[in-house]
Amino acid sequence: MDDDHGDRANQNGHDAASELVGEDLEIGYPTTSEPVVECDTVVVPRGEVTALVGPNGSGKSTLLKAMANQLAPEGGHVLLDGEQVQSFDSKQLARRLGLLSQENESPGSLTVEDLVYHGRYPHRGFFESVTEKDNDAVDRAIDLAGVDHLRDQELRNLSGGQKQLAWIAMVLAQDTDVLLLDEPTTFLDLHHQLRVMDVVQTLNRERNITIGVVLHDIAQAARFADNLIAMRDGEMYDWGPPTDVVTEELLADVFRVDATVDHGPSGPHISPNVAIDDGE
Repeated sequence: MDDDHGDRANQNGHDAASELVGEDLEIGYPTTSEPVVECDTVVVPRGEVTALVGPNGSGKSTLLKAMANQLAPEGGHVLLDGEQVQSFDSKQLARRLGLLSQENESPGSLTVEDLVYHGRYPHRGFFESVTEKDNDAVDRAIDLAGVDHLRDQELRNLSGGQKQLAWIAMVLAQDTDVLLLDEPTTFLDLHHQLRVMDVVQTLNRERNITIGVVLHDIAQAARFADNLIAMRDGEMYDWGPPTDVVTEELLADVFRVDATVDHGPSGPHISPNVAIDDGE
């Protein structure tokens, strides 16, 4: 395995985008007797934004955790540029793949800058001090996430949206080839939702980072993502560009919503009409 692959990609401005692939996956938890997610093939294509969508309990976050090596599959494997993610040690993988989960806990007395510096841990030895490269990466991450004015603020004094942007800055400081985000816009107001998604698009377009993101809002996913993975009952219902995936049939089958879908220059536009009764 080439340990320096991630460093070379970073030095080259993420020219060589990475690809994440899951094959023959069966994913469960210690508390479940059967897999909660089964998937023959799932691809987060190199250099693109892929959104995982589906109702609550459809398996989106479970699949993302397995792709990030946070949850070992009971069957199958996940490949990062052809290498099984389990073959990387934790620091090697953290230099290549960043994950922002839903469960983020940190001392409230920590400042935004302190939090973002934690994102540099994969690049330093245990006793190594912060380098100029670390400082530059933190400054870039803080600037990109738009939290420079909050740099010295303690996390406990921030709003929910501001905290989320601070956490995003931390994972950006890892300077990885692949970034996975688990519902980064949930519980945020519309302003901060759009701010987060703007950051995602900027990362992808300007730095060629491969991004997988779980989103609750399919309309938002259709607007910002290159590809959608639609999940239902632990299985993939459909995969492809939003113009192909977002149909009235999908909204009825997967989201149990009767809706009208119009296709415009910005992609599919969804007009919900009525919730479909579960008995139908």
